[in-house]
Amino acid sequence: MSFLDRLLRKSELPASAAEALPGREQPIPTAERHYVNGTPLQGPYPQGARTALFGLGCFWGAERVFWQRDGVISTAVGYAGGYTPNPTYEEVCSGRTGHNEVVQVVYDPTRVTYPELVKLFFESHDPTQGMRQGNDIGTQYRSGIYVDGPEQLAQAQAALKAYQAALAKAGHRGTITTEILEAPHFYYAEPYHQQYLAKVPNGYCGLGGTGVACPVGLAATA
Repeated sequence: MSFLDRLLRKSELPASAAEALPGREQPIPTAERHYVNGTPLQGPYPQGARTALFGLGCFWGAERVFWQRDGVISTAVGYAGGYTPNPTYEEVCSGRTGHNEVVQVVYDPTRVTYPELVKLFFESHDPTQGMRQGNDIGTQYRSGIYVDGPEQLAQAQAALKAYQAALAKAGHRGTITTEILEAPHFYYAEPYHQQYLAKVPNGYCGLGGTGVACPVGLAATA
């Protein structure tokens, strides 16, 4: 198989579960606590906490974007949006699971709103690149917002529309490819991936935004 064929295959999602890797019944091990703030990675979380789920390229840099945000209680990286149950990192990178690299964000809605998190999401990557983010190419690097309920859905859709208009006004010709779907099952990634850039401060981060501000969530930050 040529390099181009391999590249094209990594950029195509499996058409069905029958084409995906089989996975396993038991979850793969993950870390017990957040490396930065010490919170239990899988909960329990404080009463009133909400959860958001985003995919915006390599999850190492994506997670750091959110754990640094005031009002975020905890973050974790993992896999979602595909067919393979309890996948490994290597399986996801093969392009044969359908999963995306995602960040689960647990936040206090009295300190940071969902639209503010969506604003941070859009401004932290280029959501017009399809099955890639910068030099990272493959279905696991696609842009995605995975919503929990109709309120998050409406807010995510409104933000996408507003950001597309802002990109056009700024002269960015790209069309946003972000998928907005009901939140699928979230599979925690292996321990060494959790808060990776806190453990390896000079580690790889392929994120790069468009430089265009997203005009949502401004009332809460003004």
